[in-house]
Amino acid sequence: MLICPQCKFENPNSNKFCQNCGTSLTHKVCPECSTDDVPVNALRCHNCDTECGTVFWAIIAKETTGEALGIEGDVGGEKDEQAISSSSPTSPSSEITLGSYLDSQERYQVLYPLPAQTGTGIITDVSATVLDCQPYQISPIEAILANQESDLLTPSVEASEIPRLAKLYIALQSEGERGIPPIHDAWQQGDIQVLIIENRSDWQYLLDLWQEETTSSLKILHWCYEMTQLWAVLEQVNCRQSLLDLSNLRLDEDQTLALQRLYVESSNSQLATKSSEDVQSQASDIPEEPLTIQALGRVWQALFRQSQRTQFGSVVQMLGDLELGKIQTIAQLRSRLEEISVELEAIGSATLPSIKEKNTAVSTIPQSDEEEDIISKTDDMPTVVLAMQLSSLEDAGCTDVGRQRHHNEDNFGIETKIHKLEFPKSRVLEGHGLYILCDGMGGHAGGEIASELAVNTLRQYFQEHWIANQLPTEDSIREAVYLANEAIYKLNQQDARSGVGRMGTTLVMLLIQDTQAAVAHVGDSRLYSLTRKQGLKQVTVDHEVGQREINRGVEASIAYARPDAYQLTQALGPRDENSINPDVSFFDINEDTLLLLASDGLSDNDLLETHWQTHLEPLLSSGVNLERGVTELIDLANQHNGHDNITGILVRAKVRPNLES
Repeated sequence: MLICPQCKFENPNSNKFCQNCGTSLTHKVCPECSTDDVPVNALRCHNCDTECGTVFWAIIAKETTGEALGIEGDVGGEKDEQAISSSSPTSPSSEITLGSYLDSQERYQVLYPLPAQTGTGIITDVSATVLDCQPYQISPIEAILANQESDLLTPSVEASEIPRLAKLYIALQSEGERGIPPIHDAWQQGDIQVLIIENRSDWQYLLDLWQEETTSSLKILHWCYEMTQLWAVLEQVNCRQSLLDLSNLRLDEDQTLALQRLYVESSNSQLATKSSEDVQSQASDIPEEPLTIQALGRVWQALFRQSQRTQFGSVVQMLGDLELGKIQTIAQLRSRLEEISVELEAIGSATLPSIKEKNTAVSTIPQSDEEEDIISKTDDMPTVVLAMQLSSLEDAGCTDVGRQRHHNEDNFGIETKIHKLEFPKSRVLEGHGLYILCDGMGGHAGGEIASELAVNTLRQYFQEHWIANQLPTEDSIREAVYLANEAIYKLNQQDARSGVGRMGTTLVMLLIQDTQAAVAHVGDSRLYSLTRKQGLKQVTVDHEVGQREINRGVEASIAYARPDAYQLTQALGPRDENSINPDVSFFDINEDTLLLLASDGLSDNDLLETHWQTHLEPLLSSGVNLERGVTELIDLANQHNGHDNITGILVRAKVRPNLES
């Protein structure tokens, strides 16, 4: 079946257009020049030559046995004999040439084949970047996973169709581990496994940033800590070898540690620490021995050596203790990293982040020789708490009349100021943003006047009362909302409006100062936040009868069975300030966050809760256009709602550790 890129509707393979929303299933829009007739199977736009094809990383591997893969028994139950695809290379290196296809359906076309890899000594494999010539076609493994409720590491009919290597990616992917590339497709024929995963070949090498003079010692310490976190995760699936290849250590757009792919270890893994130049030589020079955390120390030593960066005092001692076996567990290693962090602060880096305990209780370092159960005690281990600073602030807004209304009573306003200070060794970004969304009360005369008046009143107030580099206080924000209410109320009184003739508006307002934010709202317009860790979260709580009853202890099903359940309990304008009590709250932006201000035309019928993974989550990435994102949200609301005016404001706040000394 074909999955529509716009509305995610499932279409028959023969469809040329989505039967739900009409989007083309054979052509796409170029993100650079907006040409709308680029074939979906094209690598480049025929108009501007921008690369806009769907490119993945392919791994073609020959397995020996489950034991050789570092797996006890058989991960999926019976040995994989049934291929998902009807065709696969007979050996990792055969037929992997430029322009050839990996499958008989001619879906995955080879763009750039790479030499065979034998670094693990277990699997000889070939890697290549491939173009997905059928990007809207759901892959067989995606279809299996959509219906697979059981643990993929336990026997089942569906799981037995998935190659063993694929199951390792799937197991880690199900835990939400961002450092592991997500798997897109996989199949097996005989002893040849083919995996199609996210292409990270153009991601920055950790080594490159490690050697930059502007990279602080504490940032390096943070990457070491991230490696200990990944080590514990990879230990579950016997893939710690993945951390021992320097060319496999990459950084995402937020400079968070990530792996390009997984390498599986055997029972006698080699402790090779490989770079892009010496993969083969070291693999043969280093004797086989059981894999321990000493291998991490050797990775760090290799990073320092190849970056020609001087090791700082306490790190030299830590690496020496690792090599001598004085540090034997991940918990001990993390504790040592914590001590070094405290030491760095003590010598004058008090503004730098530190490694602190998650819990208030002081953790004890195990002194026995028994191996600690690292995975089960992850929550009790220290975590890195970083002071964050703003790295970018972007926004976009859009409003639409909808499909049933004759005029638009919604209004919005955006005001941002960005002040950037940049020097050879430091960069500071100061962001100041005011975002206002108002939904004029539907059916009330002059709703559009009320919403516009509220936006203008609030903008003018904060232009005069918002002190630079500091968020307004709660009292100041409330005063602004009361003034907006008063302006509309006076106009109602002046025109002698009464009853349903009294105009009014909802309000949701977001204020951002660097990594601090405040939100105020009246009515049922909402603020949502989205982060990769937390997913989608509704920040505001609607001021309506149904919600009021829930607050009083009534069950939701009963509260919203009332005929007046969606009637507003608060709005700006119909009555004086004594009748409103705006909710005001503050929060910190301590990870990359997408914030969405939405009128009820956009949020009704759980539209955002249903479609956030397809229409909001991709917008967290810097390369995705917010203007297009908010337009697509409006289109989505028109497809599924359309009964009301639709307005949305998207704000993308990116942050990074505050590592400038």
